[in-house]
Amino acid sequence: MRRERVRALLEDVAAGRAEIDAALAVLDASPVESLPFASIDHHRALRHGFPEVVFGEGKTAGQVVTICEKLAARSGGFLVTRADGPQRAALSARFRSATENALARTVRLSAEGRVPGGKPKRTPRAKRQPTTLIVTAGTADLPVAEEAAETLLAVGLNAERLTDVGVAGIHRVLAKRKVLSEAEVVIVVAGMDGALPSVIGGLVRAPVIAVPTSVGYGASFRGLAALLTMLNSCAAGVTVCNIDNGFGAAVSAFRILSA
Repeated sequence: MRRERVRALLEDVAAGRAEIDAALAVLDASPVESLPFASIDHHRALRHGFPEVVFGEGKTAGQVVTICEKLAARSGGFLVTRADGPQRAALSARFRSATENALARTVRLSAEGRVPGGKPKRTPRAKRQPTTLIVTAGTADLPVAEEAAETLLAVGLNAERLTDVGVAGIHRVLAKRKVLSEAEVVIVVAGMDGALPSVIGGLVRAPVIAVPTSVGYGASFRGLAALLTMLNSCAAGVTVCNIDNGFGAAVSAFRILSA
């Protein structure tokens, strides 16, 4: 249950657009819904703003669909990460309006603009949406970057991209200093030597979130080399996420922008 939906429901009650009993029926729903294979936390978004997200790995397609049905029934939407081909196909068949991103391995269903127990709710357009810029060192880093982008989109945030500007051609990122300076948060996704976050961390004032990827040859140790480089960054204040964790970087950006 998203905080904005609860606020809208209470506003509908106050304005006479929704009955008190209908609102109570929504709010009385248990915060945790137990299934034989999962316990769904419906009040996570109400507590800290970001709803529960379904991690696809290790689950069957049927399990993922069932969990998403429960999430959609309560909040109107969902996000599934690390979804394999059969899971994405099953979700797309069940939810026709869902957005599949095969590169990111995600499926996203946007929450509907209707409040349970009330009339359709108009959401006023914000004057200016905060921008998170997602920067990739190379094209091979795009799957992790797209996971971050889909996660931001799931909570209604802008996700701008700056692609293939790694340090092997340093002029590419230096030519984009204006774009970098306009972002409220910068997520930098890089494998191989993992040096790009330090470069960008020395160029911008915005928070920089670094994501090492498992891209690279043998001595990269599946992203460990990039992770250690980022942790040892000489650009002060760079935040580092786990290897290939685009989702975690996006949630960090969300928390920064929500503070």
